[in-house]
Amino acid sequence: MTESLNRIRAFLADREPPTPCLVVDTDLVAERAAAVAAAFPDALIRYAVKANPAPEVLDAVLSTGAGFDVAGTAEIALCLSRGARAAELAYGNTIKKPADIASAYARGVREFTTDSAGDLANLVEHAPGSLVSVRLLTGGPDSVTPFGTKFGCEPAVAATLLRQAVEAGLRPGIAFHVGSQQPDPAAWEIGIATAAKVAAEAGVGLERLNIGGGFATEHRESVPSLTEYAAVIHAAREAHLPGPELLLEPGRVIVADAGLIRTEVVLVTTRAAADERRWVYLDVGRYNGMAECENEAVAYRLEAVGVKGPEGPVVLAGPTCDGDDVLYQRTPCALPMSLKAGDRLDIPGTGAYTASYSSVAFNGIEPLRTYCVGRFADAG
Repeated sequence: MTESLNRIRAFLADREPPTPCLVVDTDLVAERAAAVAAAFPDALIRYAVKANPAPEVLDAVLSTGAGFDVAGTAEIALCLSRGARAAELAYGNTIKKPADIASAYARGVREFTTDSAGDLANLVEHAPGSLVSVRLLTGGPDSVTPFGTKFGCEPAVAATLLRQAVEAGLRPGIAFHVGSQQPDPAAWEIGIATAAKVAAEAGVGLERLNIGGGFATEHRESVPSLTEYAAVIHAAREAHLPGPELLLEPGRVIVADAGLIRTEVVLVTTRAAADERRWVYLDVGRYNGMAECENEAVAYRLEAVGVKGPEGPVVLAGPTCDGDDVLYQRTPCALPMSLKAGDRLDIPGTGAYTASYSSVAFNGIEPLRTYCVGRFADAG
């Protein structure tokens, strides 16, 4: 990863692009996608486009033989325009209009995920004969950014939906997602064991086991390696559900470490005489790239650019006039005491869920600019 950061910083030094900006090393994207494939040699890899949909990123992923997990018709069109085959796309969003299903099917998409009777009925009508995985609501350890109960259905409901899918001529599968930035590999063992019980209750033979994504990347705390995740998942499949083909939908683990955000300090000030912490306002905030700082869920590393000396505690905030645009107020952060307006900070590990989360123009601020380096930047 040091080599990747060197490439990114060389680009920043040479081009001096306006801040804030995200720079992604496409060589590292390809390397990470290949590493996922190596850890799961018997699986279909479908990169979660929502993590970072930059065309150059998609090119890098596609070069490794992986396909894509898409959330809607716009992502389908984007992936196809980069050379992906429709057979390599999995429509993983369970919330979709009938017209979107029909559009995807017309383009050749034949794999979908569902978790409700209404959506299943739409799939029966508009995507006949497709492979449809029923998404489970599973228990287990919380991830850093859990999904709550928005997606997935209870095991008994899932069993009913599976039977209905088979009766309607669809090919059955089971899906689950253990939450994004999941640091506990045991979460997948719980999900796979639950999937096996549901399949047995439904009395159907599964073609697909879709275990989603969620593999964590390291920021301030260590996380398991891909090898450690894979060992638990392979053992759980062997013990509970070895039959169906495995499908993964990784996003963060492929692209997060390949990206770095450079931001400029807008203001440094204090807010209370009794609080020694300085408030450091940046030109990047929750609405133009740092959405995962909501509830201070993801604690990114901060690196002052060319500013040395003793450090002191800070509160970090974004540039907008919204009172919620505070990045870290409880999470301990320290930056050089000499830091001033106009200085730059680098925020590594920000290739995923940053640019793709940016608002269109909140407070008139444009979405986070993305630049790419590496061989796929040239190809894109």
